[in-house]
Amino acid sequence: MSVPLPDGRPRLAEAFSSRSADGANTGFVLAHLSRTTRPFLWITDRLTLCEIGEPYAVSRPFIRARLSRPADVLIAAEEGLRCGALSAVVAEIWGNPKVLDFTASKRLAMRAETSGTPCWLIRHGAKADLSAARDRWRLHSLPSAPLPYDPKAPGGSLWHAELFRSRDRRPGHWVASYDRAAHRLHLAPALCDGTLAGVAEEAGRRAAS
Repeated sequence: MSVPLPDGRPRLAEAFSSRSADGANTGFVLAHLSRTTRPFLWITDRLTLCEIGEPYAVSRPFIRARLSRPADVLIAAEEGLRCGALSAVVAEIWGNPKVLDFTASKRLAMRAETSGTPCWLIRHGAKADLSAARDRWRLHSLPSAPLPYDPKAPGGSLWHAELFRSRDRRPGHWVASYDRAAHRLHLAPALCDGTLAGVAEEAGRRAAS
């Protein structure tokens, strides 16, 4: 399945990482952001900055905010969703802080849908607790796709993507690859009999072709 990005739906979505130091959720979120001259707002709390570090090689214009507390991140995200000059709001939060409860997520969801601006919560080192997010993803990195001109060199990124909760889409497991030139996300169904490696290999060949 090939999915054009973005899907045009302003909403709150969450991307969890199956491994605390894995950047798969960050890459997956970046693949969803629209190509536009308008910048997006990228907010990070202190613990995420210490554990994960700074974003690297982002090809779209963005405004960077580094804040100490998760509460400050949520306030900044809500204010960003009120700004019509932004194309999206991305907030990185470490763990499961008490301030990120159902009420806080509901406020972000309602603000995103009212303003028409997509909002992503990137959850590092967190458990999937109660949330009003419309889509909730869990991701981890797979071995990269083969490089056509040098099979020993790493090619494009591959991710195992699980949509474990959604308001209007069927949950499932996929091997995801991103076509940068076409700005498309390719989703190959992950088989449930443990043969994920074979699906990843096929998805890698398609991404490299």
